[in-house]
Amino acid sequence: MKCQNCGSCDNKVVESREVADGEAIRRRRECLKCGQRFTTYERLERPALTVVKSDGTRELFSRAKLLTGLQHASEKTSLTSAQLETFVAGIERELYARGEPEVKSKDIGELIMAGLPELNEVAYVRFASVYRKFRDISGFERELSRMRGDKAKTPKAKTGKTKS
Repeated sequence: MKCQNCGSCDNKVVESREVADGEAIRRRRECLKCGQRFTTYERLERPALTVVKSDGTRELFSRAKLLTGLQHASEKTSLTSAQLETFVAGIERELYARGEPEVKSKDIGELIMAGLPELNEVAYVRFASVYRKFRDISGFERELSRMRGDKAKTPKAKTGKTKS
């Protein structure tokens, strides 16, 4: 790895840890020439996955593009970048587990829509507004009503506490 500050290839790893549910390794490095510290990520290289968009065009799957979209949806929420990384890693894992060389963009969107409400409801509504192409406030109201209905159907998790 070249130092982004001085261009030297002499550096040492000062810290390594797994990120994104073990899907990647984050390494903090220090340049031995100038002392600058920087971060690199190491992840498994997988075969190319093609995304078939709704208009029929095809493009390579981009983890970064997916992450960027979710970062926009989760701006000014309590979601951390680590939570988003883990969420994206799960979606990516699901897509590759299908074993198909192509995946429809609609399938990716539905995976996001299925998991995002549990992560953050505000991010979900923001993502849904773009994904479902809401044209007016009634679209938001329908989605919020659907969310409330889904929430009411989901049994509450038991806390292990008993009433006295």
